[in-house]
Amino acid sequence: MHLVVIMGSPRGVKGNTGRLLDEVVNGATTAGAEVELIDLSKTTVQPCVGCDACHKVGRCPIKDDFEEIKSKLLACDGFILASPNYIFSVSAQMKAFFDRCCSLLHCLPLEGKYGAVVETSGGGDDSEVIRYIERFINSTGAQAAGGIGSNMAGFRSFPKEEALFTKARQLGAELCRCIKEKPHFPDQAGYRASFKTHMRRLIESCQHEWPYEYQYWQQHHNESLTAPAAGQTS
Repeated sequence: MHLVVIMGSPRGVKGNTGRLLDEVVNGATTAGAEVELIDLSKTTVQPCVGCDACHKVGRCPIKDDFEEIKSKLLACDGFILASPNYIFSVSAQMKAFFDRCCSLLHCLPLEGKYGAVVETSGGGDDSEVIRYIERFINSTGAQAAGGIGSNMAGFRSFPKEEALFTKARQLGAELCRCIKEKPHFPDQAGYRASFKTHMRRLIESCQHEWPYEYQYWQQHHNESLTAPAAGQTS
């Protein structure tokens, strides 16, 4: 079982988010997973420039590390997204990565996979950011196995730390259980279904402008899209 961890903290694994992530990873490795860390502080993921190339050809033309990270997500059994809470959202590093994932959201290629969330903050509002990251997971087609977050008590320390770390290890184990047993989460089903319907209609309406994504849907999703008009190619 291969897990990919995407760490969005500019401090890498040396900060508060890295400390809480350690415990989630411990739970996952104890449950039998092999974990690969992708540290966005040590890779280059530039901001999206809105060129639409990924919709047309399936790859981003920006010369950085994004396509390699995407290929690892597509190949893994499950994944963990970890970020500090910066002004009620994720870090700039994680947001840049999310913004580059528009083809992952349009095509929903992570259907059947499971993800988990790790978040830390200075002053709280953890649940808001956890929900945001879980929504991103659902928007790729995957299901969220759960999330854990906490404000800090000091550098790499947290309130009620023993109980928090126990929950973190349980989350790592739960992610592995989900990968093995493939449970369905009804509370996520409504959003996932409505988002998929929205994406299908979007790809259908833009089939001539976005040929790669139109062909992907025809080949990988069991849904009927309208054919292109006569004299035009998809």
